[in-house]
Amino acid sequence: MVKDDALIFELSQKGRVGYSLPNAKKTQYQLNQFPSDLLRADLPALPEVSELDVIRHFTNISKKNFGVENGFYPLGSCTMKYNSKINEEIASLSVFNHLHPFQSVSTLQGVLKIYYDLANMLSNISGLDEFSLNPYAGAHGELSGLMIMKKYHEDRGDFKRTKVIVPDSAHGTNPASTAVCGMNVVEIASNSLGRIDLEALKAVLSDEIAGIMLTNPNTLGMFEPDILEIARLVHEAGGLLYYDGANLNALLGEVRPGDMGFDIMHINLHKTFSTPHGGGGPGSGPVGVTTMLKHLLPNPRVKNAGEYFYIEYNADAIGQISSFFGNFKVWLRAYVYILSLGKEHIKEIGPFATLNANYIKEHLKDDYYLRMEGFCMHECVFDGLVNQESGVKTLDVAKRLLDYGYHAPTIYFPLLFHQSIMIEPTETESKQTLDEFIAVMKQIALDAKENPELLKTAPHTTPIRRIDEVYAARKTILTYKDYLEQPK
Repeated sequence: MVKDDALIFELSQKGRVGYSLPNAKKTQYQLNQFPSDLLRADLPALPEVSELDVIRHFTNISKKNFGVENGFYPLGSCTMKYNSKINEEIASLSVFNHLHPFQSVSTLQGVLKIYYDLANMLSNISGLDEFSLNPYAGAHGELSGLMIMKKYHEDRGDFKRTKVIVPDSAHGTNPASTAVCGMNVVEIASNSLGRIDLEALKAVLSDEIAGIMLTNPNTLGMFEPDILEIARLVHEAGGLLYYDGANLNALLGEVRPGDMGFDIMHINLHKTFSTPHGGGGPGSGPVGVTTMLKHLLPNPRVKNAGEYFYIEYNADAIGQISSFFGNFKVWLRAYVYILSLGKEHIKEIGPFATLNANYIKEHLKDDYYLRMEGFCMHECVFDGLVNQESGVKTLDVAKRLLDYGYHAPTIYFPLLFHQSIMIEPTETESKQTLDEFIAVMKQIALDAKENPELLKTAPHTTPIRRIDEVYAARKTILTYKDYLEQPK
């Protein structure tokens, strides 16, 4: 009889061990190191397994995991694209693993040069004048940028500017970062084309507005054609423009945020410039600014004096927002990635990502409801199936995709649509892969008409079948003890 490894997880056998420790007498002195109320009365309830059991367990789990190297990963909003192995190999070199920020600056010249050169590369790519690589992640970069925005106004004695305009199509971190920074969110609605409504924008502009947060293209994958007019209106009202770099992948080689009028931005190195970040990390969110805001960038700063690099602390800065210089290994990967592509190939990223997204959109728009007609950028967003009579929802489509060996795209985001399916193919996928994915999506749409229960009970071939996701989120099993206490 073959075990169902989705159901039979327990490998523990009483008395089985995978280690041998020498007998050591616990002296009274050793026991007195801990308060008596913290000492265990009984041994911990840990699995009793051999070393071979452990190795097989984690090896089998790793085979069930899905990544971009297993198959197509059309996960919108996160740019889960293939990244060359050389980036990982360079980042794992021992010369980088054994660094310490308290070393003498004279022994860190190569590292500081990488920091300095990467910051300049990001300036050239983005059109902003100077970058700090110190923020740990995109949302951290957002917060740092908003702190710069806030301090800019306060340093000028303009304390009334406490409001930040955020479109209803924005990423959720935008209003969250605004609130954490101590400012108030002013939400404006999108127009029927999913873009900024200029009249709605004009209606909220005042001497209380500190700035506006935008990503362009927006979360619907649509470019804001009125961006220069938006910049003019906000600047004339005394506000600043903040660019959320989440969708920068779409613009590479075509447009620079600085040229669109943005004053501040963050870049997700872990999305756009090569660090696979599924599972929540690691990340890096460099923040860039125009010339008039450079003095506010967070400390410490890496400066150059000829061929010598040094550390500078600026009294005018917003302060220090991270330990030392941020996530070194992430920006090291980005540095290698950019150098590997070079100027001639990095400019191909945006056009190919855009081409792939439009190719999928045009082939699926008869089966999946396309709210926004016209040219999209790096991602296309559908609002569920065109034919909804069967009651098949976006979640069912996503679950059925797993049976075909594809990771599901982002679903139910952006929130503007009730049945959102956001597909982001990225520039690294071939036409053959896209054609295969399109064929599967069309088959799923056909099955939704002819055999809807097939979708509503999917997936059928994965180790874990459909779960109660609300229950799983609220009653997550985090420890071995919790697992043992689950009803069988």
